[in-house]
Amino acid sequence: MKFKKTYLLYILCLVVLLFNNYELTFVVWSFTALITLRTNFSKQFIYIISCFIAILLISFLTELFFYDRTIFNKVRDVTYLLKPIIGLTLGYNLAKKYGNNTLIYIINCGVFLSIIHLVIILYSILANKTLSVSEIRHYGGYFNDFEPYVFILLLFSTKFNIAISKQKRLIYLLIVGTSILCYLSRTNFIQLIILVLAVKGFFSLNVKSLKTIAFTVLATLIGYALIYNYNPKRKGSFTDEFLYKVKIIPIEAFKTKINKEDWKDFNDNFRSFENIKTFRQVYYGGTQAIISGKGLGSTVDIGLKLLNNDQTKVRYYPFLHNAFSTIFLKSGLLGIIFYLLSIYLIGKKIISTDIQINNLNNLLLGSGIFLIISSWVFMGFYLKLDSKSILIGLLIGYREYLKNQLVNSKEIAQTSETDTQL
Repeated sequence: MKFKKTYLLYILCLVVLLFNNYELTFVVWSFTALITLRTNFSKQFIYIISCFIAILLISFLTELFFYDRTIFNKVRDVTYLLKPIIGLTLGYNLAKKYGNNTLIYIINCGVFLSIIHLVIILYSILANKTLSVSEIRHYGGYFNDFEPYVFILLLFSTKFNIAISKQKRLIYLLIVGTSILCYLSRTNFIQLIILVLAVKGFFSLNVKSLKTIAFTVLATLIGYALIYNYNPKRKGSFTDEFLYKVKIIPIEAFKTKINKEDWKDFNDNFRSFENIKTFRQVYYGGTQAIISGKGLGSTVDIGLKLLNNDQTKVRYYPFLHNAFSTIFLKSGLLGIIFYLLSIYLIGKKIISTDIQINNLNNLLLGSGIFLIISSWVFMGFYLKLDSKSILIGLLIGYREYLKNQLVNSKEIAQTSETDTQL
């Protein structure tokens, strides 16, 4: 019964994200992390968690010694900066509880969430009588990086030794795949490509992998050229709206000159605008701000009030769309270094001859690569509605579980061999 309760709590940790309420998410995640808390963690996991603790600590000390902000703003930032720590720990704890069932539980949760998403999409289309990309994404959600992982696990079920029938696997692939398509998210498609390449081992440096990566890049460039020449309209058909979002990918988060008076230019390149504002405000704060940021409670003055996803007008942004910009604001270059180190540690392989462990190594390597992209466009681990930290914690914990099982089985075999000789 205890085991089932923890699984229900795990599902709740994912479902609660649908309510778009970070305070509720923080409470549910924290409670689940506490009741599943373990006393023993691997060195690699401790190193990963320590990176995020360092970011929080730098932000705290910077505010303590150099600034003086309101309690509310400081507490708000603490809860946000704790999110990856709680999520990774939660996933790690659950993996150790679920053992061999970890991956199938991930799949079941993913299918459940996909069904909920499809129901929401269908209802929003029928109720609002619209096929507008912006409307569908408004009601159904803008992004979900949990489901692509589930799709990958199903697609490569034999590589991960997942016991599932062919019929059930195909049905699940159809459900999850359709749900992913309905998010109409460019980032989800990039995520899928990266994870597929990773699982197939194409990020290992050899002639075959370099050829595959080169082909993928070439195909992407050709595809983009075709879309660019087609010149899709910003407010056109369903297809045009989606292709337009694809067209502006190269400049959306990198454009340096943005006309605030041009609504189209400002809206399409708002991520770039945020980054520019953040860099300038930290840079003009002097050497201390560049090195250790502006601390807990710091905000970026956008210069005008804008309507956010919570339907409230905000001028001073505590968190941006870009995790690197956000960390730079809160903890400076030191924070950026620790964040990059955490990504490196997540993608770092553990040495093993076991095929399943090596496949998990590849999946986590792909996760690290995707984290860099996700952190630039979608806040990475710090996104309010992100479930990636739980999932990556699960994968790390499960990989360690398999490694420990392998070590134990070898010790038993050696003991049996010794007894036989005696």
